[in-house]
Amino acid sequence: MERIIDVNEQLQAKVTATKKHERKYFLGTDYSGRDMLSRIIYGGQVSIAIGLVGTLTSVLIGIILGAVAGYVGGKVDYILMRIVDIMYGLPYMLLVIIFMAIFGRNILNLFGALALVSWLTIARMVRGQVMSLKNSEYVEAARSMGGSTARIILKHMIPNSLSVIIVYSTLRVPAFIMQESFLSFLGLGVQAPFASWGSLVGDAVDGMTLYPWRLIFPAIAMTLFLFAMNFFGDGLRDAFDPQSKNEL
Repeated sequence: MERIIDVNEQLQAKVTATKKHERKYFLGTDYSGRDMLSRIIYGGQVSIAIGLVGTLTSVLIGIILGAVAGYVGGKVDYILMRIVDIMYGLPYMLLVIIFMAIFGRNILNLFGALALVSWLTIARMVRGQVMSLKNSEYVEAARSMGGSTARIILKHMIPNSLSVIIVYSTLRVPAFIMQESFLSFLGLGVQAPFASWGSLVGDAVDGMTLYPWRLIFPAIAMTLFLFAMNFFGDGLRDAFDPQSKNEL
C-alpha cells in the first residue's frame, strides 16, 4: 500500500507499507497485548513446578518425622504428635500469608510457605503405617541381626509404606496448585515477571466482563490438569490396593 504525505508546501513523501508478519492470537491477548496461549503454557510450567516441589518437600519432611515417631515410640512419638496437633490447630492459610508477608513474595519463599505445615497429614499416615509394620517378622529379624534404627526405617519401614505415600503425593499436587492460585489471587503468590495459572486468573478478574477469555482459558487449563491429577491418583490407589475398587 502506497501513500503520499505532504511534509510541507515544497516537500512530499511517498510511504510504502508492507505487511511483513501476520500474527494470530488463538486465545486472544492479555491486558498488555501478550499472547494468552504462550502465557498459559508458561504459567502451567510454574504452577506444576510449585505443585511438584511443594509436594516433594512436604512428603520428605512427613516421611522422616512420621517414620521416626512410629518406630521409636515413647516420648519421641508423644512430643512429635503433640507438635502436629498444635500445628493442626493453627489456621494454615493465615500462617502462609504471614510467612510471605515477613520474608518477601518470591517463588522460593512460596515453596517454603506452602510446605510449612503441609507435612502434617503425611506424617500421621506414615506413623500409622510404621506402627502396624514394626512388629512384623522381617523387622524382628532385622533387629535381632543388629540392624540400627536408621537402617530398619530406611530399608524396611519406608519401602513398605510407599504405596500410601505415592497415592497421597499425587493427590497433594492439585492441592498445592489450588493453594498457590488462591495466594496469587490475593496478590501474595507468583509475582511478575513470572506467571502462573493463579496469577493469570487474578489479573483477568478486573476485566472479565469485557474480556472473558482472559479468565476462561487459564481456568480451563488449570481445571483440566487438576482433574487429570485426581484421576491419576485414583488410578494409583486402585493399582496399589485392588480391594478398594468399587464393584458394580
